[in-house]
Amino acid sequence: MRYCHSPFQIERRISREVVIGDPQRGGIVIGGNHPIVVQSMLTCDTMDTAACVRQTLDLVDAGCELVRITAPTVKDAANLRSIVEDLRSRGCFVPIVADIHFKPEAAMEAAKWVEKVRINPGNYADSKKFAVKEYSDDQYAAELSRIEERFAPLVQLCKDLGRAIRIGTNHGSLSDRIMNRFGDTPLGMVESALEFARIARKNDFHQFVFSMKASNPKVMIECYRLLVARLNELGADWNYPIHLGVTEAGDGEDGRIKSAIGIGSLLADGLGDTIRVSLTEESPNEVPVCRDLLAEVPGLANRTALVEEVGLSYNPFTFERRISEEIELSDGVRCGGEQTVRVVVPRSVWDRVASKIRPRDDIRPEGIYEELTVCEVDPRSDFEISCSAQFVTVRDGLDLPEITAFRLLAARLKRIGRANPILIKDCVNVPESPLEPRLALLRASVVIGSLLSDGIGDAILIRTEPGAGQSLRLAYNILQAAGCRSFKTDYVACPSCGRTLFNLQSVTARIKSRTEHLKGVKIAIMGCIVNGPGEMADADFGYVGGAPGKINLYVGKKAVKFNIPECEAVEQLVDLIREHGKWAERPEENSEEELSSAPIGGLVGQNG
Repeated sequence: MRYCHSPFQIERRISREVVIGDPQRGGIVIGGNHPIVVQSMLTCDTMDTAACVRQTLDLVDAGCELVRITAPTVKDAANLRSIVEDLRSRGCFVPIVADIHFKPEAAMEAAKWVEKVRINPGNYADSKKFAVKEYSDDQYAAELSRIEERFAPLVQLCKDLGRAIRIGTNHGSLSDRIMNRFGDTPLGMVESALEFARIARKNDFHQFVFSMKASNPKVMIECYRLLVARLNELGADWNYPIHLGVTEAGDGEDGRIKSAIGIGSLLADGLGDTIRVSLTEESPNEVPVCRDLLAEVPGLANRTALVEEVGLSYNPFTFERRISEEIELSDGVRCGGEQTVRVVVPRSVWDRVASKIRPRDDIRPEGIYEELTVCEVDPRSDFEISCSAQFVTVRDGLDLPEITAFRLLAARLKRIGRANPILIKDCVNVPESPLEPRLALLRASVVIGSLLSDGIGDAILIRTEPGAGQSLRLAYNILQAAGCRSFKTDYVACPSCGRTLFNLQSVTARIKSRTEHLKGVKIAIMGCIVNGPGEMADADFGYVGGAPGKINLYVGKKAVKFNIPECEAVEQLVDLIREHGKWAERPEENSEEELSSAPIGGLVGQNG
């Protein structure tokens, strides 16, 4: 199956055009040869018309081209009329998208007033109960008929009114029917979306867009690749546009890194027609990150140099780490084989941080680049390697995009039967002038995160971030976001919206202040139940809004405490972690000192 033109020579996937609103009056066209569209979402109560108008205008001022507003009830959906009318009276014609979960009747109401409706196949006509049930083919067909009865009226209404639809599957909210036939897998996400797409096509409706969101960047990448491969198999007229996003990415540098890995990797493959960076921050903060990604990725994946395709070294649809020989990296540190992915630094960084490293510190250089035995090659040409006990990397100074270069290197090593460990660099041409920290963060995350998600890489080297401590911490944060290492608490935190039942930003900050020292523990913070239990399936603990002022606590995807007053919920979460043997008292001294306390990229004040 092919999911892109070439993993070595990037060419943007050309999709059919989907019109959102009136292009003559602020509307947009997604797909075709049109620029990739940037979108975001409001965080306020949909019934607060003035707040919704104000936040929409703020987003437009920031450069947002498509604004999504949640409509959890028919009453909320009806108020979209007031919001849209107020915006239009002010001369703002940005297209509005209604975000629908659970309530088909809310979707029918919203479609009267907005240019696009987002539905989630996992809960549009199903309620998730985590029920285990075997479906016969007849029972499964009957379920599909029931779904068609619920979804076809919306399709017909959108067709009549000239509206568009986003068929947005979320990893955390697949229906029990899909889960029991396909499991919690990328295939399940794709099939869930295709079921709804077939209903739309049956009604001769084609103004729709797909999305495949997950909080795990590797899962998200696999889902989108599989979706596009399946669309290619189904035929040329299945070339619908794709919306990219990593859901529940979190805030600060972690949210930016996760989003850069997932969105950036797919943009570098030529996929994507519209994007959103979902941050647990004020919505306008999302827009410049989108803009920076769109500006940076072409330089990483679309230069003029041609390469010979030699066949991939990895399966793009299923993650599996490349097999390599184990070697000694430095005294007491092994690399390759079954070892974790290691962090290598230039001598200049080592000289500046070595005196601050203490024996118990988790963030530390594990090798000095200039002291390694490294075979540096041009992967476009044949090369020989003298022994297996040495790194292989791409030679500096090549006119070759980094992602292409390292994919080609891994492919050539496979062809000649060598399993040398690979050292990944975030750049093969060190910038003459230091990059701005926010751009260095995104660039390193896209390059290194994309390759790690392909299973390529046994050690990483960052050289675009000029700050010594910042570059070291960035390396570890990328490894954590890519699921390669765990050196700190991991958080899955959704962005706020009108469904959110508490202040996500302040609560996330409080939870982090109590738990950020819990190495290896994963905590999910969800404003409502829409994606909560599913996205928490691989989290250890969850904090979920159950009702206004009330919190439910989860262990994995199972709710264990209900309706806890919000003022008590953080401490009860701590108690729950303690009950399950995963609590540790915070060290009196800051064991990470300057290496981890200073935010990367100047993200001070953004909960980083």
